[in-house]
Amino acid sequence: MYKNPLQEGVDYYIENGCYVFTAHYLTQRGYCCQNGCRHCPYGFNRA
Repeated sequence: MYKNPLQEGVDYYIENGCYVFTAHYLTQRGYCCQNGCRHCPYGFNRA
């Protein structure tokens, strides 16, 4: 599990008022949430 505080520009960025997680953060988290994250390193694509 990811226990360090999140760092803007490393773990996420803000686009149009929304938080967008980076592939770095998602990889460190260790699992796919299957929500169709923009930078999903696990290859999940929402249809």
